[in-house]
Amino acid sequence: MSEQPAAPASPSPTASAAPAGARSGLGTWGDHHLYSFFSSLGRVFRRPWATALTIGVMAVALALPMGLWLVLDNVSRLSGSVQESREIGVFLQQDIDEAAAGRLADSLRGRADVASVELRTPQQGLEELRARGGLGEAIDAVGENPLPSLLVVIPEGDEMALAGALRELPQAALVQHDAEWRQRLDDWLGFGERLVLVLGVLLGLGALLVVGNTVRLDIQARREEIGVLQLLGATDGFIRRPFLYLGAWYGLGAGALALGLLAITGLALRAPVAELAASYGSGFALRGFSPLHLLVVLAGSIALGWIGASVVTGHFLRQTRPAGS
Repeated sequence: MSEQPAAPASPSPTASAAPAGARSGLGTWGDHHLYSFFSSLGRVFRRPWATALTIGVMAVALALPMGLWLVLDNVSRLSGSVQESREIGVFLQQDIDEAAAGRLADSLRGRADVASVELRTPQQGLEELRARGGLGEAIDAVGENPLPSLLVVIPEGDEMALAGALRELPQAALVQHDAEWRQRLDDWLGFGERLVLVLGVLLGLGALLVVGNTVRLDIQARREEIGVLQLLGATDGFIRRPFLYLGAWYGLGAGALALGLLAITGLALRAPVAELAASYGSGFALRGFSPLHLLVVLAGSIALGWIGASVVTGHFLRQTRPAGS
């Protein structure tokens, strides 16, 4: 049972015996890894209900923080245009005609803190309102166009300072700037990221404890077999290896099930979210994990199972190691 390199079959020079022994030891190590790989998979399938319960609990623990991360990612993407937009809307006085509005726009374009200025005439504003609001009849009933000219200013530098300077313009009736609202949104998104991190750590620890306890029960069921192996001189690595693969299988199953649960949830929510977005004239659609994220999730869940099994088996072997070894 011990993982000792096999002795050379016939006398040979030292230079040739060492590589042969190294190859034999490496082959034995690989063979036992292969055996542990498939034997642990067999133990998983021999106990379907216990395996399903363990994987199910781990999957729920993993799916919750991953689901929250997906929600946060989609909210960030939905609000991306709001976060990235730094537009400042300057509504001009009613008595400012289009020619005067154009001259004001040209003067603002010459400022160092202004990236661009777009002039929207009262007629353009009326057409946009007619197209978006479905208020054609009401607008026609008003008669004279009540909308002022609008300057859409994109800042180049400090948008707060520029917004203050625009409010001082005598031609400006109203300056609309949503910096404070966007700052609050950024704060909420930052809080959400921290919440996902904390929940991920706590629920990941829960999944670690679940797989550790399951592997511990499996170790207890094979306690006599492990004792015999230790008396025969088997190394801790030889004994531990099948349980490490067992934990990895639990982690892989839990990660795959968690991703499946999130995929089903996404499919259930996709249609209502699309309808809601369409009612606001948006083409927003829910987005799931990318292929790279899928691989990271599966690798992380496998590592979680491996670590949980390693901690439990290491503790058990230290307690049961024969005296004097």
